Formats: sequence, structure tokens, C-alpha cells
Amino acid sequence: MSTAVEAIYIFDQNNDCILEHVYRSRPPASRTLLPLYQRHAQPRPAVIYLPDINPPTVLFSLLHANLLFLSTASTDVEPLFILEFLHRIVDILEEFVGAPLLANKIASSYDVVAQLLGEMCDAGSVCNTEPNALRDNVDIPGWMDKFLVGVGLPGNPPGSLSTGGLKHPLQLGSSTTGPAIPWRRANVRHTSNELYVDIVETLNVTLAPSGRPLAAIANGSIAFTSRISGVPDLLLTLSASGGKIGLEKAIELPVFHPCVRLARWKERPGELSFIPPDGKFVLAGYEVNLMPSIHDLKTWSDANLQLPASVEVLKSLGPNGADFEIRLTIHNTFPGSASASQIQRPAFASRSSGTSTPVFGGGSNAAPTLQDVVVTVPIPSAARSVIDLRASRGEAYFTASESVVEWRLSTKAAASSGTATLKCTIVGPVDDEDTDGLVNGFHSGSTYGAYDEQQDAYQASAQEPIKIPKTRDKQDAQDQKKVQLNAPLMPSSASLSFSVKGWLASGIKVDGLMLDNRKSRGLGEGVKPYKGVKYLTVSRNGIETRC
Repeated sequence: MSTAVEAIYIFDQNNDCILEHVYRSRPPASRTLLPLYQRHAQPRPAVIYLPDINPPTVLFSLLHANLLFLSTASTDVEPLFILEFLHRIVDILEEFVGAPLLANKIASSYDVVAQLLGEMCDAGSVCNTEPNALRDNVDIPGWMDKFLVGVGLPGNPPGSLSTGGLKHPLQLGSSTTGPAIPWRRANVRHTSNELYVDIVETLNVTLAPSGRPLAAIANGSIAFTSRISGVPDLLLTLSASGGKIGLEKAIELPVFHPCVRLARWKERPGELSFIPPDGKFVLAGYEVNLMPSIHDLKTWSDANLQLPASVEVLKSLGPNGADFEIRLTIHNTFPGSASASQIQRPAFASRSSGTSTPVFGGGSNAAPTLQDVVVTVPIPSAARSVIDLRASRGEAYFTASESVVEWRLSTKAAASSGTATLKCTIVGPVDDEDTDGLVNGFHSGSTYGAYDEQQDAYQASAQEPIKIPKTRDKQDAQDQKKVQLNAPLMPSSASLSFSVKGWLASGIKVDGLMLDNRKSRGLGEGVKPYKGVKYLTVSRNGIETRC
């Protein structure tokens, strides 16, 4: 199976092709590919087979910041390879051109973009996708060149002493044959030496109507920021409850940056030994299965799943079945955190030199905080509106264009534990035949049927007694019918979004970050880097409760 890239196309938000870079073969023109891509209904798949052109072609696509990236392949290729290459192109362009990635930035920096695409892929073969290595091979115009071009004068030629041309003569003694470490630039110098670790976990949880978990996964990402001179050799140690066995069970399907020494991880799980790239990068990613054990499922509770908040939906309430209630349960305890266990994690200063900011600048005793709490309730399109929203905490509103109810709680409102409620009323569809005396889109018994019967009975009261039991039975039948009519208008699920600083759902922690002075090179004497670590757990509509 081939891994050749034939061409790259970039379209702006107006569907105009701003860049077309051909690597090999004779791929279709951009004006031919775009209509074939747009004829597919949204959401369009990332891989589309085009049998109508000669030769038949596979089209790969990626949408990013209102820009459309396309790539073609007329031979049998690995789809994930091409899609990953498109993602690398986006990352590299943001690194060199600037984020957010805009069409005018790419157009104004075409000379740099063309060099980047040529260095990243040669004749269809991907060869270099590391930002630090590309900086040594791509000439970036300096401020003097930009100034001269701005006043209408030609900039310095590539071989002159410009900002982009100086770096090559200065490195002739050490990097004429290319950098020894592909992901790190040569001769890195920083006035302040800093090392930061950011661990972010994204929750994806599905709960049954009974509250039992159907699926619970946390996708983690370890982001690293290295601003340190020379070539440092680092050791990052991770820990979890249960020791080594607990860490192996917690971290599933790990992926690592090429700088990580895999042999060290296999020998000692939890230890990441690496020489970091310069700047920000993703050191590792992992997946954690948060599902409780079979024994815990028999006596299930929110504590088993370790969720800081949960949501419950009660529907078909009220005499007409047009009301529903959302119950949000907030917990103040975070399993595994310092505030819950009252056990301080050892500071980094005890493991290596330098100072430490263990948890969000607040020290190891800083309590996790629940923030950005939003409950989203999709409403069926058949419902006209949602009225009478009554929230015990926060603010709630109904968006008719998106047919959703959003309930937002501020950080202060979410700080206290307990149960918060939101009560709403569904307004059903309008009856075209008769719109008089409608309640929630249906005829009310008190104004449409029952009132007339009572009025007739009142007028005939002198002749025969009022038959109240039959009237009540009919009223109950009408109410039951309204409940059945309103049942399809009730929400079928509710999703919960939030963020927690200073806590991870998996219980993974950074045990230490050591700088090995014996293996490191070019650090200088007495270098003590500033170190810090941050934890963040987020749920972007990731906790879904079905009802």
C-alpha cells in the first residue's frame, strides 16, 4: 500500500482556491474537485471516492478555521496517513504563519508556505514534519525585508545577511549535515529556563435512564512546554492510585511524541524519558476506561464513576403531561484530589532543582473548582416553544432556532453542593382546524368540552341531577389523551458540560520532573529551570443522560 501524496488544495470560506501544490502525477484541477466534493450532503465524510473522473480518485478533506484542505490519491493509499499529513500541514502553518489560520495570511506569506510544503513532502513522499527542523531549512523573511517590501523596495536576496540568511552561516560548524535531533533546533538559547506540564482530560460518558453508566471514557493529552537552553534530558514520572499496576490499567492505548524513549516506558511504565522539542508540543496521549467494575455496578453511585456533577430528566409531568424537570446534582468532593484525601503530593523541589507550581499556581493544597457548568436539553422539532423556565440556580433560556434549552450556572452558583432544578413547560403544535381555547397546542378540557357539559347540566338542573362522576371520568380521559399527545414532545436526553481545574477523572498525577545534568548538553552552569504542572478535566457535552 502506497503512502504517496499527489497534491494539496486549500480553499477559503468563499470556496476560492488560494493554493494548489502538486507533488506528483497529474491530479485533477481544483475547479474540478470542488463541485465533486460539494455534491455530497453535509456532514461530508473525510474520505470520498470519486469514480467519475479518470483515473478514479480518492479525495481526502479537512475543515479548519473556515478553510478547506483537500488532497487526492489515484492509487491505493493508507487513509489515516493522508489525513494525518493534512493535520500536520495545519499545525505547521499555524506555527509559521500564525494562529488563527486565515486565508489572507496564507496568501501574503506564499513564499514561506511554498517552502514549507516543499520541505514537508518531496515528490509525494512525506519527509519532514517537525517544526524545529523546518526552521533550519526554511528562510523566513526578517523585519528588514518586510520593511523594505512595505516601502516598495526589493528585499535582500536569499544569500545576503538577512534575518533568515544569518542562521545558516552561524550553524555551519554544527549542522551542515542536518540536526542530530530532528525535533529540536540547534543552538537553542533562552534567557529564562522554564518547563511546564499541562494534562487535560476530556470526558465522554453515556448514562442509561436508570443512571447506570453505559460507557465512560476519558481521553487524556499531556502537553509540554519547554523553554530551556541547550539540549536537556528530562524524566517525567506519572503515578496513579494502585501503584504500577493501577497506572497500567488506567492508561490504555498510549501514543507518544517521537522524542519519548519507548524502551524506558516499557521497562518502567509511568516514566517518560525524552529530549523535548523547543516550545510547545504534545508529549503523549492516552485513553482511560472509567467504567466501574462489575462489583461496583451492583451498588452503583456517582462516587463509583467519580463525576463532579450528574443530570437527571423527569418528563411528562403535570396534569397535561406538558412539563418536564431537570435535576442537576453537584458534588463538592473530587476523588483523588488533595482536598479530598488531605494528602499533599510531593513538591517538585524535592525531586529536582528549581521552584514548583504544582496545581494552577495555588500550591498542592488548592481545592479543585467546578466551572462553566452548562446543561443542554435538545427539544424535538415538533414542539413550538418552551415556556415558564424556572431555575433554582443560574439562568436558563430556550433557543428556538436550534431547538435547545440551555441552563448555565456561574462558578459561584456551582460552588455549593446539592441538587439544583429546572422546570419547563412544552408548547405543542397548533391545530389548524380550531385554535380557540388551546392549552399547549391542544384543546383544554375546562374551556372546550367540560365547560359546555357543565353549562348544559346547570341549565337542566331543575329537571335532573348533575352527573359529576361521568364528567370527571371524561375529564380524566381527556387529560390522559393530552399526556399521550405531549409524550413525543418530551426531551429524550440531556448533556452536561463543565470544566474542573486541579483535578483529573483518571486520578493520574505528575510525581516528578527531573533534569538529568549528566546527559544534558549546553545548559550552562547553575541552571535551575522553573517548573509547573496543571490539571484540567473538561466535558464538552460529553456527559449524556438518556431518558
